[in-house]
Amino acid sequence: MGKALTCLINQRVPARRYLDDGRIPIDDNARERAIRPIAIGRRNWLFAGSVRGGQAAAVVYSLIECCRRANVELVAYLADVLVRIRTQPASQLAELLLATWRPAAPAPAP
Repeated sequence: MGKALTCLINQRVPARRYLDDGRIPIDDNARERAIRPIAIGRRNWLFAGSVRGGQAAAVVYSLIECCRRANVELVAYLADVLVRIRTQPASQLAELLLATWRPAAPAPAP
């Protein structure tokens, strides 16, 4: 109990920081919800089959999260990029990155 009280006294100023700035949340529930899928999936990723399979899963999960944070529809992005990447000149590959991607214009109807 003494250690807990000492910790409370020593951390009083940082613990009350949210009172000084209304933008600081009183709890970290949003952060915990954001990392929850990672914590839950950790057991599944352990059995990815191989190191290469684990690396592939990490790439896919990273892509999914990047699309979510950029407010880009994942299915539309993948459908467009996977078709265009075959013919895209190397000098224009940056157009396919999430930050600069724009859907290809649909082909005119015959």
